[in-house]
Amino acid sequence: MKKVLIGLGVLVILVAVGVFVFLGSLNDIVRAAVEKVGSDMTQTNVTLNEVDIELTSGKGALRGFSVTNPNGFSDDDAFKFDEVAVTLDLTTVRSDPVVVKEVVIQGPDVVYEFGKDGGSNLETLNNNVQSKAGSGGGGSASKGETPNIVIENLYLRDGSVSVIAPLLNEKMSVPLPTIHLKDIGKDGKGATPEEIADQVMAAVLKGAQDAVAQAKIDVEKLTGAAMEEAGKAAGEAQKAIEDATSGAGDIGKDAGDAIKGLIGR
Repeated sequence: MKKVLIGLGVLVILVAVGVFVFLGSLNDIVRAAVEKVGSDMTQTNVTLNEVDIELTSGKGALRGFSVTNPNGFSDDDAFKFDEVAVTLDLTTVRSDPVVVKEVVIQGPDVVYEFGKDGGSNLETLNNNVQSKAGSGGGGSASKGETPNIVIENLYLRDGSVSVIAPLLNEKMSVPLPTIHLKDIGKDGKGATPEEIADQVMAAVLKGAQDAVAQAKIDVEKLTGAAMEEAGKAAGEAQKAIEDATSGAGDIGKDAGDAIKGLIGR
């Protein structure tokens, strides 16, 4: 009996060690895949510092994600966030596609940089991603080594966009509108990592464009207000001039009436 208990104890330990090693390997595999596929898709340097996935709860986190600017732009990161929360559907972990219930990217930092030729870093990144997605590129992910994915809800919340342009003396920071992508890959057999990257990059570009457009509207409102004040001041000045000359106008009117009486008109 004692030997049986010892045997069971060793088995439990081996299972526990196996699970620990598997989880550790899984996190490393996900991190390496994100960096490899992301770098190949964007043609820049993509870094992910840490992956923490708990298969027992179906929840996980990705920490320290960044995408460097493409060539020809500043040394700033084009896109980065400290942490993203992920919730998996555990019943699909060993399936294809894997279903991700929710992805929440909280407080992403986006740099929207315009070059002298009028192009931007985000447009360059988006073009790079579209090119890879359209050609079926993206490294190992395109070779069937990873399952397709369905993402039911993906959010980017409370982000900011730093605008850099040749004529701006410093960065102009504006809020990034909330981005919500729904049912990615749900229409077919799931989406590849390349297709997901394509949709997310396009959404980030549009969100940054909307943020800049909103900032422009705000500037126009301020300019309009200033012009309105100037117009108001000019109107008051004109009224003062009219008041000052109203007496002279009355005298001229009386003289005109007298002349009309003399000539019978």
